[in-house]
Amino acid sequence: MLLELAMPSAGYAYADAYGAGFEYADEMIANNDLSRYVQHPRFRLNPGSYTDDTQMSIAIAEVIVAQAPWTPEVLADSFVTAFKRDQREGYSRSFYHFLGEIQDGEEFLTKINPDSDKSGGAMRAAPIGIYPTPEKVIEAATIQAAITHNTTDGINAAVAAALMSHYFIYRLGAKRKLGRFLEGYVSGEWNKPWEGKVKSKGWMSVRAAITAVMRNDSMSELLQDCIAFTGDVDTVAAMSTTGYAYALAAGSCSEEITQDIPNHLVTGLENGAYGRDYLIELDKQLMSLVGKKIG
Repeated sequence: MLLELAMPSAGYAYADAYGAGFEYADEMIANNDLSRYVQHPRFRLNPGSYTDDTQMSIAIAEVIVAQAPWTPEVLADSFVTAFKRDQREGYSRSFYHFLGEIQDGEEFLTKINPDSDKSGGAMRAAPIGIYPTPEKVIEAATIQAAITHNTTDGINAAVAAALMSHYFIYRLGAKRKLGRFLEGYVSGEWNKPWEGKVKSKGWMSVRAAITAVMRNDSMSELLQDCIAFTGDVDTVAAMSTTGYAYALAAGSCSEEITQDIPNHLVTGLENGAYGRDYLIELDKQLMSLVGKKIG
């Protein structure tokens, strides 16, 4: 097993890449055996490539590591930069074209329609868990979510996702208590087990991710369980697996987790300019900030 499995963004990326082959493609579920990255029947993304979920998380992590001002314009500029330097499939068609047409964060904020309640604000929120207190996590997650998902459900989903990683980073309890912890800070039935297909609403992805984390004790079971929900499974898988990866990177809760993801999924993750090696280095910089005054 390779070290990068314990690194949050790398863990997020391989879960995202694995789930990308199954996103809203229920007919592919028979291939959910961890034997390989699979080709999605409709998307052009190459097997082993991560999607917008990881790319936007990278943009968030880069702002945190740079300790740049946590403002909508700085964050939006990071979203645009990450896309322009490495354009890839995975974004919705309309948002892909939007990012292609604008030039910077200022133009992003001027032209964006920020009223979505889907999963975009939550899928990129995991790195925010590095902030030292729940209150700071909530503030930072709210600011970034409101850029594109300035709705009650959109913001609550992002806050819950960020607090999930914070819970593991700072060793705040056993994973079975995660749902109750979240309910103490953000409105939602986060402790209620998710059942059925995961649709596009942000709170659905987060609820499913929490359920998967709480009821699985190995990385392989967790990843397969996320895919088995069907629907927006790359987002669910990425958020769930990141929770475990943060736990390991922080040196906590490892006794709850069996590390049994096949090595070929780790080595098979894309490794271009912003691939596996870049993610491992970004993770090291991010995790060096644990417990420090940032933001």
